[in-house]
Amino acid sequence: MSGIFDRLQKQMDVESQKDGISPLDLAALPPLLRKIMRYMLREYEMLYSEICQWAKELPEEERPSQADLDQALEILSKQFWLIKRGEGERGRYQANLRRKAGSKLAQGAWNALDTKIAAAKKKEPPQE
Repeated sequence: MSGIFDRLQKQMDVESQKDGISPLDLAALPPLLRKIMRYMLREYEMLYSEICQWAKELPEEERPSQADLDQALEILSKQFWLIKRGEGERGRYQANLRRKAGSKLAQGAWNALDTKIAAAKKKEPPQE
């Protein structure tokens, strides 16, 4: 079991990895990792036990062994495709999605509107 400092360091590492993933990045993944990520993107957050249950329900020719599934989840976590919280059966996985950049147009539009409102207020005679 990891200590509190290890968990805090891992959380800080995850938070510092701000980019996350984009759907276009999925094409470069190996088949098992891509399959897991596609499922996680649909569900967004799942317990380890739920992921294992999903893997058991896959068709036999696509079903990974438990060791392969565990290794795939570990790889996806280390590469920041998934955010892992907790350990063992109580572990929870969440897709690490890329944050959208703020719109520069919106900032400019609001600034222009504020300027026009301020100018209009200066021109208006005070109302009684």
